[in-house]
Amino acid sequence: MIDLRSDTVTKPTPSMLEAMMLAEVGDDVWGEDKTTRGLEEKTAALFGMEDAIYCPSGTMTNQIAIRIQTQPQQEVICDRLSHIYNYEGGGIAYNSLASVRLLHGDRGRFTADEVADNINSPDVHFAQTALVCLENTVNKGGGACYDFQEIKAIHEVCENHALNLHLDGARIFNALVETQESPADYGQYFDTISVCFSKGLGAPVGSVLLGSKKLIAKARAVRKVLGGGMRQSGYLSAACGYALDHHIDRLKEDHARAKKLSEAISRQPYVASVLPVATNIVIFSLQGISVQRFVETLAASGIKVAGFGKKEIRMVTHLDFTEAMLSETLEVLNQINTA
Repeated sequence: MIDLRSDTVTKPTPSMLEAMMLAEVGDDVWGEDKTTRGLEEKTAALFGMEDAIYCPSGTMTNQIAIRIQTQPQQEVICDRLSHIYNYEGGGIAYNSLASVRLLHGDRGRFTADEVADNINSPDVHFAQTALVCLENTVNKGGGACYDFQEIKAIHEVCENHALNLHLDGARIFNALVETQESPADYGQYFDTISVCFSKGLGAPVGSVLLGSKKLIAKARAVRKVLGGGMRQSGYLSAACGYALDHHIDRLKEDHARAKKLSEAISRQPYVASVLPVATNIVIFSLQGISVQRFVETLAASGIKVAGFGKKEIRMVTHLDFTEAMLSETLEVLNQINTA
């Protein structure tokens, strides 16, 4: 089976499994898991930030970041396509009692001017703007990457208005290998950064939240109340550490295969349009065939893809999607008959 539904479907490599089995573990809630603490320190140092906390998921790290940087009745600025708004179960309202100001950016990326135009005035009729959240790469934007100069400009607006700035970096390394910025470049401009290991990096479980020592101390208290404190988590965090060491540069292979997929898909008569491909996500709109029929047709040929709206399909390349699988997928796509 070829699975292109997401880059979360990967399985640990034999070498990653070996690293997991050899992990030195303890009770992480007691602060005694050396492997987990090592991952936190390593990731924080990589991004030039003071501290980090390991959590089961990117949703948890994002939601903790919002919770520790807002108060009830305050407002979060994010894009209408953002993961924190669309795919985290209404967590901003439930966990933080905050409202949301949605911006309509370019494939999920907004500008500094748009942020400035949407900061509420200090009037009791309005929610107080407290936090700006970016996503890089943008999932619903087809893996679009932010221009780093725009990030710097957004940071300046936030500084001038005493706002915190959070990055949902679920696929930040996909962006970094394309744009050639360093993790430390990002660490200069964000108050908190969420980094996921279970997508393109190929680990089975885990994300870290990066920030100042003060913010991460608050994050540990929130993680506890959300049930995110784990015991011998080093078996999991060892996989994440292995991914940091061995799976970043190879993301370029995923991007190259995604571009080949996009080029082939754009030539098909049943495709109305394809979003520009920047990293490892291919999103396209269908014509003359329903999403359900398209998904079922590919499944019958041993290929799993995800419906991504009324007419859209998403394909995501990853560690377990090989060149041979790409060739097989292209052959199947060329043979689809909409008649």
